[in-house]
Amino acid sequence: MSSLQGRNGNDRGSEEPSYITYAGQSSLPRLPIPKLEETLERFPAVVRAILASSSRHDGNGSKNSKEMEECLEGIKKFLATDGPLLQNLLVEYDQKAVGSYVEEFWTDAYLAPDSSVVMNLNPFFVLEDGPDTKKSNSQSSRAASLCFSAIKFASSIKNEAIVPDSFRGKPLCMDQFRALFGACRVPELTNKDTVTVNPDSTHVVVLENNQMYFFQALWPDGTVAVSEEDILEILIAIKADASKVAPEVSSRNAIGVLTTLPRREWANARDLIVSHSTDNNTALSIVDDALFVLVIDDVAPKDIHEAAANMLHGTYNLENTDNLIDYQAGTCCNRWYDKLQIIVCEDGRAGINFEHSAIDGHTALRFVSDIFADNVVSFAQSITRTIYSDRTFFPSLIQAKVKRASAENRDLVAPKKINFDLTQRVLDSIYYAETALSDQIVASDTYVLEFTEFGKNLIVRNKMSPDSFVQLSMQLAYYRLYGKIVSQYEPVLTKAFYHGRTEAMRTATTEAATFCRMFLDSVATNEEKLEALRVATHKHSAGIKLAASGKGLERHLFALMKIAEKNGIPTPDFFSSKAFEKLNHTVLSTSNCGNPSLRLFGFGPVVQDGFGIGYIIRDSGLQYSISSKHRQTERYAHTLKQTLIDMGKLLQPLSLVKVACDPVANKAMVSPKEEEEYLEAWDDTFGEATNAPDNPNNAEKLSESSYARPSVGFSRVLRRQSSVTTNQLRTFGQNIASCSSDLTDSAEDNRR
Repeated sequence: MSSLQGRNGNDRGSEEPSYITYAGQSSLPRLPIPKLEETLERFPAVVRAILASSSRHDGNGSKNSKEMEECLEGIKKFLATDGPLLQNLLVEYDQKAVGSYVEEFWTDAYLAPDSSVVMNLNPFFVLEDGPDTKKSNSQSSRAASLCFSAIKFASSIKNEAIVPDSFRGKPLCMDQFRALFGACRVPELTNKDTVTVNPDSTHVVVLENNQMYFFQALWPDGTVAVSEEDILEILIAIKADASKVAPEVSSRNAIGVLTTLPRREWANARDLIVSHSTDNNTALSIVDDALFVLVIDDVAPKDIHEAAANMLHGTYNLENTDNLIDYQAGTCCNRWYDKLQIIVCEDGRAGINFEHSAIDGHTALRFVSDIFADNVVSFAQSITRTIYSDRTFFPSLIQAKVKRASAENRDLVAPKKINFDLTQRVLDSIYYAETALSDQIVASDTYVLEFTEFGKNLIVRNKMSPDSFVQLSMQLAYYRLYGKIVSQYEPVLTKAFYHGRTEAMRTATTEAATFCRMFLDSVATNEEKLEALRVATHKHSAGIKLAASGKGLERHLFALMKIAEKNGIPTPDFFSSKAFEKLNHTVLSTSNCGNPSLRLFGFGPVVQDGFGIGYIIRDSGLQYSISSKHRQTERYAHTLKQTLIDMGKLLQPLSLVKVACDPVANKAMVSPKEEEEYLEAWDDTFGEATNAPDNPNNAEKLSESSYARPSVGFSRVLRRQSSVTTNQLRTFGQNIASCSSDLTDSAEDNRR
């Protein structure tokens, strides 16, 4: 039996899998269905401020606007008519549901719309530079390092060896990890999209210069089949082969850009490709079944704004041929948006773009955090190895067996090119997909604000939640620029429940509106402004706690609306009311997701006149990635920066807080126990809010006898039996040179 080789040739990994990843699933409580009366009782408070603002009312809640009066009447009617029936139907449905009462409906919200996923759905991460500057500045080396760690992570997931997520000792649901690798969103001609997962996936697809390649990365049992050095040689070989095709030629054949089309259009184009030849069908199956897609971009972003935009939608760069016919030379076509993508730029800058219908940011962040940290540990090993050659001070973060296939037969992991036989009709679709995507890119704007004046430490020491503080900064900046209170959305993690995803928190409370007005009141004192800020942050924090404990109102209302549709019941008037419509017209779509492995996190706006804002809270700084369509993104960012500076002036500086003899500082001092209280559910490790149920003993749990672990957890994810055999994977595709002496020399140069 061949030895198991690690990154430096040593034996790695345990012989027997521990099967710990999903061990806590059976102990998780189900997501509770809130009481109808409680949800409707809390609804007016969620919409009062935005209704008052839209009706030019002062928004202080002293009296009701006409729309607010209509809202209250609508609630009474709903509670007296359709509401109780729908609540009973939802309770009955939940008793039979595999996951949670909202899972099927929330999934449809992602998979049913016939719109492009680019800038509308897929989020992105921009990673920090790697610890090894030589690798970080080399595209091939950085890509090989990240790819190797990602393959190890996939191996550990396959063998259920990844340590499960937890928060303050409480287990979190891990089912989303079943749809992380080998997963693909597939467009359908006459129905909503599906997400398929091939749990037996063993290969990685590489995209470079709009051309597709693949190589074997895992043995069938999940053992890693390549080393980092193997991957580096593979990527150098792919780069050499991809460069043989002129950009103007590859652009016309960039099949990946079809994934940016509205979903029915993409389904039609896909059907044309598959029906044209069996080889095309096999080629698409290889892409669908891949563990993930490694994207090599031949561009170096000139600044952080361009780096964020590249990870969100790629770059736009029109070039002309000799006959003056233009072609798209940007990276926007060099993508496959239906899958998890690791993107590496020419200068080594790296990021992630992921398909969002099956996984949330928390799951993607865990993946990115582990592979980034594994790179850090590998670098530390390379340092200590030169001093302590016989000892290992830093065990690998991701424990996975590695048995290099190239040691037995290089051909087993040799890269192969995926060729498609495309008809003129499909080539036309590629061109029109590119022009439509280019319109979207030209109409969109992404701007990054990296605020360094203060961060979590100062906010916590002033007895406020950092997340609530940041949320209010975004609403205040908008109010400052436009004079309106608008609907603002923040997802709150509910992974403390079985198959939990997120609940909605709405920041535009009456207390937030009062703070915004007072902050701009020229006669208000700093003390009054600070008190209004405290009241608003505490209100926001209370809402977060309710949402995290399964007592949010929006997923409940959404499920009630969908259960009516499922049972053929006409949609109640309540769901077409002005209040409900304005609540769901989310002008400020925001999310907090990050840790030290990320420099940026972001996504596009969810409405045409909105902003998409991803943010990361650091100890001494705040990162915002802001995107919009046809709006003043940079101006809003500058307004937000000034707003943060002005809000910071209300706070006691850290230098005063630390002086024990200062009576002002003593009053502001926060004990470690109090500090945890003000941090509440926001932990920089994962960013989003998580809380265990208020009383786990009273929560309905899944008994071991009633819980049968499904092969794929989420009800919307279909286990895919690959139509591509192992023999086809070995024989399909065009062989490219990978082991010649010049490539080996080039790989050695990259390692240096």
